[in-house]
Amino acid sequence: MKRAALYSGTVRAKAGQTTASAQPAAAAGANDPAPAAESLTRPARFTRLRSLWARYDRPLLFAAGLAIALGFVQWNNRGQHLQHTLSQKDIDSAVLHTLENKTLPSRAAKAAEAVQRSVVRVKSYSEEAPPTMDGTEDVPKSHDPDQARRNDPANEPKFRVPGKDEDISGKKLPSGSGSKERGVGSGVVIVDTGIILTNLHVIAGSKRITVTFADGMEAEAKVIGTRPENDLAVLQAQKIPDDLPAATMGSSGNLQPGDEVVAVGFPFGIGPSVSAGVVSGLGREFRSPEGQRVLTGLIQFDAAANPGNSGGPLVNMSGEVVGIVTAILNPTEARTFIGIGFATTMESAGGAVGIPPF
Repeated sequence: MKRAALYSGTVRAKAGQTTASAQPAAAAGANDPAPAAESLTRPARFTRLRSLWARYDRPLLFAAGLAIALGFVQWNNRGQHLQHTLSQKDIDSAVLHTLENKTLPSRAAKAAEAVQRSVVRVKSYSEEAPPTMDGTEDVPKSHDPDQARRNDPANEPKFRVPGKDEDISGKKLPSGSGSKERGVGSGVVIVDTGIILTNLHVIAGSKRITVTFADGMEAEAKVIGTRPENDLAVLQAQKIPDDLPAATMGSSGNLQPGDEVVAVGFPFGIGPSVSAGVVSGLGREFRSPEGQRVLTGLIQFDAAANPGNSGGPLVNMSGEVVGIVTAILNPTEARTFIGIGFATTMESAGGAVGIPPF
């Protein structure tokens, strides 16, 4: 078999011929052997490289591709790192943009929202009044529980848990008698099993009690405990909504005059309603208009409260219930708010439940 000729970079002259360019080279080679050696070495080096490339072309291409990929990944990660490095100026600009283009909820709105689903409306029912000679019924003209109690001395609370067929004062209920709504108040869920805290005077003298939750569900409730010295009562709802949230209780020991608070409840049955104000004083005393009971250690506040707010929560700006709205002070017969309200502390309320919260 005829072998393929190997070619080099050296220009070979045909036999018997000497080129003009070859003659000077030969003459120079006779005197200087280095150029001749160099001319022989370069072609051999290129031939060796081509041979190596032909043998290892795939591994070399793979290694080159891997090096390029690793370099790209490193460059990309460095770019992302530089992209996530924010200066204080960038942060200030973003905050300013948000404040200018988005209305944030107020502190009072956040506090009220924290307890909104835990606030309930409490309705109390008394024995239905017998009809009069002219066909009308002798019922209180006001739905204010305090007013109803004043109109009927027999309804003055005896501060006891009622038994079967008894109202909260211990009075036996006639069989088959109807019931009449006698007052509306507020309450707050403090245990997610349906345990509700309210004022004792809201349900005093009641034959029947119902609570209405934030989702509209209405349920019967029974009294499971009272604390007369703090005008507090504990109710247990007979049925509750799914995922009923309990309000978070907070300590009144952290309160100072001037701290912001909100009152949430059902003034005159309207609500849930929110009013905002500040703590006016601490450790106050309040004597009921009848002068038969003195409440001590109260929180004084100036968030608007009216009949129906009784039993509702007084909430700090962290959304914690720090008190239970209990009374308002008005020297007139109007029985409406003029700027001074009182709330029982949650420390006292915890004692009413039986488990001190702090």
